[in-house]
Amino acid sequence: MENNYKLSPSDLTFLWDECRRCFYLKVVRKFNRPSMVFPKIFSTIDLLMKDFFYELPADEISPELPPGRVAYASKWVYSESISFPNRSSSCYIRGIFDTVLEFDDGSFAVVDFKTTKPKPEHISFYSRQLNAYSYSLENPNPGKFSLSPITKMGLLCVEPVSMNRTENGNLAYEGDVTWLECPKDDNSFLDFLDTVLAVLDSPDPPMANPNCGFCQYRENARQTGF
Repeated sequence: MENNYKLSPSDLTFLWDECRRCFYLKVVRKFNRPSMVFPKIFSTIDLLMKDFFYELPADEISPELPPGRVAYASKWVYSESISFPNRSSSCYIRGIFDTVLEFDDGSFAVVDFKTTKPKPEHISFYSRQLNAYSYSLENPNPGKFSLSPITKMGLLCVEPVSMNRTENGNLAYEGDVTWLECPKDDNSFLDFLDTVLAVLDSPDPPMANPNCGFCQYRENARQTGF
C-alpha cells in the first residue's frame, strides 16, 4: 500500500536521533509519545527573540551576512510530495520555521533561534532541520508559502552570561550572541529522506534505542501487566 508520510522538521532532528522506534510509531502508527511539560519560559524567550529581531537589518543577526532584513517569522511550511524511484511510498514536510531573512539581492536565509551555549556539533545536528525548512520553501505544495532561492541557513545562539538591574528596577539578562552558519545541501538531505522512508516502509517498527526511557516504560508495563 502506497503511503504519503507527514514529516516534522523537528522530529527529523530530535525524535529520529533519540529513538527510531518512537519515530516509526508516531509517523506510521499515529502512536505518539505522551506529551511532556514544556516550560513556558522557553516559549516566552523564543517569542521575545522573534519580536526583537523582526524587520531589523540582517547584520543585527551577524555582520557576516549580506545586506538585508529580517522579513518573516513563525510561518508554516508545507512541501510538495517527495518520492524516490526505489520507494513505493512518499513523504512531505510540514512545520513552522523561526525566522527568514530577505537579502537585498532577492535571496533568503533560514534562521533558527537557540538559547544555548554554541557548540560545533550543533551545526551538523540542526542542519537537518534547517534543510527541511529550506527544501519546503523552495519546493512547496501548490498554493503553500514559498520563498526562493534559499542561499544561507544558520543558528543564532544566545547564551545567558550575566544579569543586571535596569533603571526602572527590573532585572535583565545579558547574553553572548553567536552566529553558526549551517551548510545547505539538498542532495544529502534527500539521501537522508530516502533512508527515513526505508525505515517507515518496514512492516514492523525497528528495535528501540536501549536508552529510550519511553520504550523502557512501555516494555516494563507489558512485563508487569500494568
